[in-house]
Amino acid sequence: MNPLTATSPLPLPAAGSAPALPRPWLVADIGGTNARFGWLAEGQAHAQHVSTLRAADHAGPAEAARAYLAGLAQALGPAFAPPGAAAFAVATAVGSDLIGLTNSGWVFSRAQTRQALNLAELLILNDFEALALSLPGLEGHQVRPIPSRAATATAETPRGTLAVIGPGTGLGVAGLVPTRHGWAAIPGEGGHATLSAADDFESALLAAVRREHAHVSAERLLSGIGLPTLHRGVAAVLGVPAVTLTAGDIVDSALAGTDDVCSRTVDTFCALLGSFAGNVALVLGARGGMYIGGGIVPRLGERFFESAFRERFEAKGRFQAYLQAIPTALITDTLAALGGAKLALEQHSG
Repeated sequence: MNPLTATSPLPLPAAGSAPALPRPWLVADIGGTNARFGWLAEGQAHAQHVSTLRAADHAGPAEAARAYLAGLAQALGPAFAPPGAAAFAVATAVGSDLIGLTNSGWVFSRAQTRQALNLAELLILNDFEALALSLPGLEGHQVRPIPSRAATATAETPRGTLAVIGPGTGLGVAGLVPTRHGWAAIPGEGGHATLSAADDFESALLAAVRREHAHVSAERLLSGIGLPTLHRGVAAVLGVPAVTLTAGDIVDSALAGTDDVCSRTVDTFCALLGSFAGNVALVLGARGGMYIGGGIVPRLGERFFESAFRERFEAKGRFQAYLQAIPTALITDTLAALGGAKLALEQHSG
């Protein structure tokens, strides 16, 4: 059970409301850099035989899935059976048959991919839609709470809508609403909402970044592709020459304490992320909890937990008490979205 909220998954529609999808099931979490695949045979509650493939090594998801299945068939031998249905969580907006990933070169047709893999059904979800669906089932070892430092923070058990944001290659945002038919995910592209400043330093920072980009979205700075831009902006405000660095270089230098600009960049990243997370919580009314996913924050370790993230999450003027009552947590399980893909298949099956 999710340690941050007592809100349990609500009953799914009655059996028979939709035809059961044949197992085994193939689930995948496909980002701009990697594609993670997992396997759910009959009776399995969690994805098994999880493998990570580099997206750049394959022409598209069908080719990557075939490579994964070929390796799985060799490993399982006679126990292997072709998948009957699949759910792919993809790092882009989903709205038509043709899917183009935002931060990679993959463009594919859902119908053609389903046919290529000989599936009875192929669900395509936004990756943060899948991550949102995973939230109710997360257990204590999969998350790390980020507690409020306010003595007045409520001790009541939160319930209701959940939200998740995640700085990885890009910046994902989604919500999860409890309904009488089960959990309903709210996918969106909140990472492309305009980023706002909370103090004079951040105002100068955004002005500096606008000299490069007319629209400064949250993803433009709070992501793997955005960290170098954030670093250049910080350097400009501090009045020092900007050195060209990758996101990994910036994080490593900040944690090692070897570069003041990198250190200020990471601290600014955490503060801006806290403000953005608070905005999302207010917009969605996410009183059940706000979760942080993605690959960047776990790399920051204790630096993140000692940062201004939670302070800035709560710094919303007259609604500070509202935010203080909302629990926040870091998702430490990098495979959580596979659980959401599995729930999507279960709900589709009725």
